[in-house]
Amino acid sequence: MSFVDLPARSLPPHDAVVVASPHVAPTATVEARRGTFDATLTLRHGGLQTVRIAWELAGPAGAPVALVAGGISAHRHVAANAQFPEAGWAGDLVGGGRTLDPAHTRVLGFDYVGADGRVDVPIDTADQADAVAVLLDLLGIARLQAFVGYSYGALVGLQFAVRHPARVAQLVAVSGAHRAHPYAAAWRALQRKAVALGQLQCADVQGLSLARQFAMLSYRTPEEFEERFDAPPEVSNGRVRVAAEDYLDAAGARFVARTPVNAWLRLSESIDLHRIDPAQVQVPTLVVAVEGDRLVPLSDSVALVEGLGPHGQLRVLRSPYGHDAFLKETDRIDGILAGALRQPGDPA
Repeated sequence: MSFVDLPARSLPPHDAVVVASPHVAPTATVEARRGTFDATLTLRHGGLQTVRIAWELAGPAGAPVALVAGGISAHRHVAANAQFPEAGWAGDLVGGGRTLDPAHTRVLGFDYVGADGRVDVPIDTADQADAVAVLLDLLGIARLQAFVGYSYGALVGLQFAVRHPARVAQLVAVSGAHRAHPYAAAWRALQRKAVALGQLQCADVQGLSLARQFAMLSYRTPEEFEERFDAPPEVSNGRVRVAAEDYLDAAGARFVARTPVNAWLRLSESIDLHRIDPAQVQVPTLVVAVEGDRLVPLSDSVALVEGLGPHGQLRVLRSPYGHDAFLKETDRIDGILAGALRQPGDPA
């Protein structure tokens, strides 16, 4: 097990937008294709179900394939390209000059089972892993060069390594462990209760917005909130409003505009259902942990790597962004990926 502690960088100003690094070239010339198909899967807790699998594959034919999966709100469109120029969920984690450069690697993304709100039974990360195997069969991909998973994607990647070890050469699991920590599970249970309360009041959207705002507190850190929102509260219409409320309201509004309530509920549950035996992972695995992550504590990442034995390595980031560090610390994450995935002779 290797343990490397990287220095933190300073926080951006209030409501700053993190933009692509200057050295990251656009991927407008990269060829991409996407599709959707129905598949029949036996879900661990839901029995036989017909599910819809949506995917996107960008990169040159014949190049090695890296599957990139993010949090429960991520989707098949990982990065912008010529065919689909809208911004992808991964920002500049993927792009020209990056370790995951679609000019040299085929980058595969998919929508999680249940993300469309059509599946109303418990969904397990094992079900997501099996859906990936079905997708690879459809695309004629025998083996992934890498499965790079962030947050929920890391959980799915661990399940994939357990259930389909011959189909992946390297796993990178960022901010995800072998089980749901009880503290984090309690956070999510309260979020789901907020949604249930909204449904009782015929205010589903408001309930989901509140749940997302609670979630934002668990994704980030007290240090970031102190830096960004250390301003006196205001009294408006006889009510006290604190500095962070505009930020939280906006986060909730953005989320409900693109997320079906049922999809969020089932994927939230899926995180808490997740559990693997690390000893069953026989794939080389790099675990990336964030010091101060309130959802995946460093102690869980250490326990995971210890359970992986000779197959596991650990890298640790110190970041004020907590669980969301992978979306903010893109240069540092790319440096870690470079060490894990680049082979001799690969473009620098």
